[in-house]
Amino acid sequence: MIVLNERHLHRLLSEFVAYDHNDGTHLGLGKGTPSMRTTTSKPNLDAEIVGHPRTGGLHHRYEWRQAA
Repeated sequence: MIVLNERHLHRLLSEFVAYDHNDGTHLGLGKGTPSMRTTTSKPNLDAEIVGHPRTGGLHHRYEWRQAA
């Protein structure tokens, strides 16, 4: 990733901190997050995993989605 200027760096760091606290799992927290987001089990056999890009697509948050 190339940082363009100070404002861009501030935005990137803000996005990463938000990802780290809300979406990134931590082994020291039993794969939980500092914001205490709970893990979910597969809701049914047809459910699939959907990735939501974070930090410009470098990281993702994954959630279960019911199959249509």
